[in-house]
Amino acid sequence: MSIEIAPGEPIRVLLAKPTHDCHDRGVRLVAKKMRDAGFEVIFINFLLPDEVVQAAVDEDVHVVGISTSAGGHLPIFEDVIAGLAAQGREDAVVIAGGVIPPGDEATLLSWGVEEVFGPGTNAAQAIEMIKTRLTPVSP
Repeated sequence: MSIEIAPGEPIRVLLAKPTHDCHDRGVRLVAKKMRDAGFEVIFINFLLPDEVVQAAVDEDVHVVGISTSAGGHLPIFEDVIAGLAAQGREDAVVIAGGVIPPGDEATLLSWGVEEVFGPGTNAAQAIEMIKTRLTPVSP
């Protein structure tokens, strides 16, 4: 399924990092690469999944990316996905990044996470996947 965006509209991405998880060098590099690719990127540190959902709604983003490397990611993603659905934002593409065990990766994908980008993933892979999922509407 592809999400349509208006011609010339920038792809808006919310990248979020739990505040208990201080390993943010990778997600900050991804944010820079996405900006360089023409995306509008909002980066937040958060305490609760509700803060991610509210920011996604307030900023009207197309993509929600959560980077985690300190564990505890399953309940975070579960709550974010449920919160987006409750706000009528099931159309937002949810992606995961960081250190996520393979068994948890399968669980996240079954819940609707579009893709999991683990250690060593090139930012270009995430950018290409997002561009593929978001297609401009013909005028």
